[in-house]
Amino acid sequence: MTTALITVDPRAARRAGSRRPLIYTALGLLFLGIMLFPVYWMVNASLQPSGNTLNAALIPLEPSFAGYERAIADQGRNLLTSLIVSVGAVVVSLGIAAPAAYALAQFRYRWINIALLVILIAQMIPGIVIANALYAAYNDLGLLNTVAGLILADASHAIPFAILVLRAFMMNVHPSIIEAARVDGAGQFRAFWSIVLPVSKNALITAGLFAFLFAWSDFLFALTLTTTPDIRPVTLGIYQYLGTQVSNWSAVMATAVLSSLPAILLLLLAQRYIAAGAMGGAVK
Repeated sequence: MTTALITVDPRAARRAGSRRPLIYTALGLLFLGIMLFPVYWMVNASLQPSGNTLNAALIPLEPSFAGYERAIADQGRNLLTSLIVSVGAVVVSLGIAAPAAYALAQFRYRWINIALLVILIAQMIPGIVIANALYAAYNDLGLLNTVAGLILADASHAIPFAILVLRAFMMNVHPSIIEAARVDGAGQFRAFWSIVLPVSKNALITAGLFAFLFAWSDFLFALTLTTTPDIRPVTLGIYQYLGTQVSNWSAVMATAVLSSLPAILLLLLAQRYIAAGAMGGAVK
């Protein structure tokens, strides 16, 4: 019986190993370009002077900002409404989710597992079910077509997710830190406010950012809980704008660009906090 020896040229192996990262990088750039092309075309169409995207050039050599002027004039109020509703939803969500997550993370009661199960079930309820229930309740309470009603509705969607994110982080806060604060005379609320919240900054920013994005991109609650043009978020404004601006797509695309800017800016500014908050963190 004979044995064949196979020799491998080390230089060829090194060349193959050096080409592999270049191939992966090229594929990554290709996929990134495919995913970002609709965003580029949205910006390109918003700068077209004719307002017709069918005849738009690949590169806007003669950009026009008439679409943005029209969008700000027609949708500026809706953008402001969405901003107020989104910021209010963040405040309400964190104001309820933070103490709830602290209690679920640090206290040891038998009902905690049941509470977590209820939170998970609330997270899985379809939005249309919640919207219909809220419409009936808001009709009796007089909260239809109000900013407060939209804030409460969007916060109800963000609170379960925020509780889960904050609880995962606060479970890593060592009890000895809280016990040391209690020994120094701090009560439960003071320990939570002065010790736990500053330590949980990354998780708070992560939960707050997702609550903002939930509210900013909401369409279902806006469509269900508003029936007059007095209170109209930008998502509903774009939806109704399509029917009146079919011959002027530059204004529609400009509105879409303006509505995308807050989310993009927040994600760029808070990406390092999101990475740290999503991983749960650790306290030494």
